[in-house]
Amino acid sequence: MTELRFMGIRPPGVEDVAVPGRLVVVESTDGVGRSTQVRLLKEWLEDQGYAVLDTGLRRSDLAGPGIERAKEGHTLDPITLNLFYATDFWDRLERQILPALRAGMVVIADRYVFSLIARAVVRGVELDWLENLYAFAVVPDCVIYLDVDVQNLLSRILRSSGFDYWESGQDYLRGQDLYHNFVRYQEMLLAEFRQLAGRYGFQVVDARGSIADTFRSMRQIIQGVVRTMGSDEGAVPIAQPSVAQASERLGREKPAEGS
Repeated sequence: MTELRFMGIRPPGVEDVAVPGRLVVVESTDGVGRSTQVRLLKEWLEDQGYAVLDTGLRRSDLAGPGIERAKEGHTLDPITLNLFYATDFWDRLERQILPALRAGMVVIADRYVFSLIARAVVRGVELDWLENLYAFAVVPDCVIYLDVDVQNLLSRILRSSGFDYWESGQDYLRGQDLYHNFVRYQEMLLAEFRQLAGRYGFQVVDARGSIADTFRSMRQIIQGVVRTMGSDEGAVPIAQPSVAQASERLGREKPAEGS
């Protein structure tokens, strides 16, 4: 069992003291290969017999589609955008993350509130306000931050998706030069991520190498997080729930009052 702790306050209706599952967060700026690593981790953990739920930003039925539509207009200010994201996060926490942890699953979050905080801080939003906004977030059992430098990131972006409006800071940076805006924005964002890594105790992985090298480093960290699942105060670990068993338990979870 692992104690349920929150970044600020325990939200109403959440009475759990401890849960058998584990929450693992993978953070990075876009273009590093984070989603690929999440997919590899999920496959590896399931091969080891763990039931796994992966979740990420904008995946709630309540707010996810609305965020997508709003961002297409390129008109959202940072406060409104984070209120949107907080709604999305709460819906996923209540309906996905907490039920999965109660069911004994490993939850892998492809980005968490730390990405939202980092993006907002570089846009001038106060850190205290953001930490209060996301105070209901569960403290993860582990946060892995995939670190990279701007030049390495540039080469990956140019080989893949190209420059994105939001990931180039076009919503608030002056000037029409997309390349230099991207470099400036990512330098500020990476610096903020490194500040958060120290503030919240992230496990930092050098992601400048190959996919296989990065995965090996992440797997070593995750092994230490999940190996005690099913054990209690040094007892011999019991068998983990299969994917089918955990999914069945997850399906039987009752929604919290007022949901």
